[in-house]
Amino acid sequence: MPPDAYWLGDLTRDWVASSERSTHLAVNDHNLIWVDLEMTGLIPEQDRVIEIATIVTDTNLTILAEGPVIAIHQPADVLAAMDEWNTRTHTRSGLVDRVVASPFSEDEAAAATVAFLSEWVGPGQSPMCGNSICQDRRFMARHMPDLNAFFHYRHLDVSTLKILVQRWRPDLPEAPKAGAHQALADIRESIEELRHYRDHFLRV
Repeated sequence: MPPDAYWLGDLTRDWVASSERSTHLAVNDHNLIWVDLEMTGLIPEQDRVIEIATIVTDTNLTILAEGPVIAIHQPADVLAAMDEWNTRTHTRSGLVDRVVASPFSEDEAAAATVAFLSEWVGPGQSPMCGNSICQDRRFMARHMPDLNAFFHYRHLDVSTLKILVQRWRPDLPEAPKAGAHQALADIRESIEELRHYRDHFLRV
């Protein structure tokens, strides 16, 4: 078991990956919350969330903390309904096995995430940050409403800059992306991508 893990809930619970825990609370309403969900498909009305991760950065995109990475249990019929792409991708990454073994519901995962975020940002302060983040918000609003309510209604969507660069500065090199489709790795990629656009496109 990794040294930087901690228990969520009672002692029968799975380990959930975390960054090193701060010895003091560091609430700052200028901090940014980055989030990524992995889902069984693209339609919130019929598909479900199977993994969530969060990262908190300061305004300069320095990572302050990595939140719990939680595989969310879903019944066999939900997993069986995934299309070929999702089945292949989430099986290859090991996520399907983690989902089957996980004791965490969507509500429990949301509550654990809110508890972590509350150490770093006040409720309603941070925009929801990530890539194509509106899709994550659609699922969060339906399946994790309490977590959705913790965010400001605005978004910081790195995809916006990607689209602008493609149209206005196609000469710029693309930010390298592995496309792991694992929640924590995808967030780290999104942060690095925004740093890339800041340095080469926005030139702040």
